Amino acid sequence: MVLISSPSNPRISKLKSLHTARGRKKAGFFLMEGPHLLQALLDADLFPHEVYYQPEILQRSTQGLALLKRLLQAPALSPEQLIEVNERVIEAIGEVQTSQGLVSVLPLAIFQPARIRARRSPGKRPALLILDELADPGNMGTILRTALAADVDSVLLTPHCVDHLSPKVVRAAAGAHIALPIEAELSWEEIAGRVARHAQQRVFLAEANSNELYYKQDLTQPFALIIGNEAHGPSEMARALASQLISIPIYNGVESLNAAMATGIILYEAVRQVHAR
Repeated sequence: MVLISSPSNPRISKLKSLHTARGRKKAGFFLMEGPHLLQALLDADLFPHEVYYQPEILQRSTQGLALLKRLLQAPALSPEQLIEVNERVIEAIGEVQTSQGLVSVLPLAIFQPARIRARRSPGKRPALLILDELADPGNMGTILRTALAADVDSVLLTPHCVDHLSPKVVRAAAGAHIALPIEAELSWEEIAGRVARHAQQRVFLAEANSNELYYKQDLTQPFALIIGNEAHGPSEMARALASQLISIPIYNGVESLNAAMATGIILYEAVRQVHAR
């Protein structure tokens, strides 16, 4: 096993660069923090490039202790890939205030949409989700988690969305990256092509002022749903692609719902409609 006891170690400095989108793109890796996410990864027969772990922290919980034993016995992980660190180092690598004792380094290639689709079970997935310049990492992560739970076909991200591989998004998504096809930094021309193949121009745009209610739409057939920026709403390109504006009823003077909440409401109406048939 490799042991690192100093936060100034060159390997740790390189890991810190993965906290930025530029660093992740340059290195071809990103960080996934916490036992729960690594457990989900291993359950999917996917293995990290490296794992940095702090045994004393992990041993404080039954889940952490079981995962530590699984790691140390995993035949797919060599001793060089398992790096033991002290508490100062694990805190330097991670971003959360209270470390859970484990940070995994994952290659970006492992989450290519084509690979994820190949691992998915076959099934009817009518919803294609488009996030238009979504800015908040918490919203992005929550939406990705909800999209996976609602069995969305794919999530398409415009170029100005928050980086979906940032540590905050990854934590909020709670493992969604492992099983949900996500296509990032797509041009509107590319998005239009994906929509044409999936939904044949049935494109709903969530808009608070629309008179068309979301639950009156047929969401059992393939469709695309666009969710716009939290502060500025949908872009002109999103409006140009949309075939129908839809809204969620809102009362008592509330102007709009949180983007993640609105996404969940609409996607689960699609789930309800599919199961009702």
